[in-house]
Amino acid sequence: MSFLDHIERCNNADLSQFESWFIGHQRAGFIHRDFSPVVAVEPKLFVRGDGCWHLDPALDTPDKRTAAVRAFLLRLREAGQFGKLWREEPYPVGWAFTDPPLMAMERAAVPWFGVRAFGPHMTGYVRRKDGLHIWVPRRSYTKPTFPGQLDNTVAGGQPIGIGLHENLIKECAEEASIPRSLAEQAKAVSYISYINQTGPQLKPDLMICFDLELPADFTPRANDGEVHSFELWPIRRVFETVRDTTEFKYNCNLVLIDFFVRHGLMSADDPQFVAIVSGLKKEYTRL
Repeated sequence: MSFLDHIERCNNADLSQFESWFIGHQRAGFIHRDFSPVVAVEPKLFVRGDGCWHLDPALDTPDKRTAAVRAFLLRLREAGQFGKLWREEPYPVGWAFTDPPLMAMERAAVPWFGVRAFGPHMTGYVRRKDGLHIWVPRRSYTKPTFPGQLDNTVAGGQPIGIGLHENLIKECAEEASIPRSLAEQAKAVSYISYINQTGPQLKPDLMICFDLELPADFTPRANDGEVHSFELWPIRRVFETVRDTTEFKYNCNLVLIDFFVRHGLMSADDPQFVAIVSGLKKEYTRL
């Protein structure tokens, strides 16, 4: 395993298997050829033409689009399409987080429609006499996704109607019992973009990276059941675990690699340095 292996693992998509789908003139996502028959059962809602999919143009407001697509998704849910992953958590649909959302879509459906998801990922670290340490959580063994894997100190998906920093503050309280007065000190320092495919699902996602220096006498504590435990690791142990294993959730590796670069743990003379740094921000011409 290597840092580049993690980057390649997150960027495994074959876009030739997908067709774009649009809301008006704006690309909203991608639909896989194997998922097309599911979408095609609603030809008035999802219109296919010129090798692309288009949402019904009569749905000319975000609220109309949200309501119509939600009704369709609920029918899919009744048919078992999303298993146990349905969360009643609407995500914004749009390629840039700062743009007004084209509509909202249930989180469980987002990768099926190749919609870009956003989210804050925070590295909570402590300065000690023997160097930097990072608070590493282990995901709950009962989580429906990636149970028991290691994670970023605090991370979460980005629901509609809340800012990224405010969402991070909320997640800090829920996942790690970090009080607002501390969480407000987190700094947005970077971003990660990648495009990952799992069968017919596509995640062309963007993660905003935050750093938070925590007091030496503060210990994160699991609060909402999503975290099994927290451990304070020396930075070298985190570095080697990311480099050599797959113990961390697949995309969380990239956030930590970015942290290693920014905090000087990688040499500019490393023959993979440029490939690693550029690989954290993948851009695709077809997007």
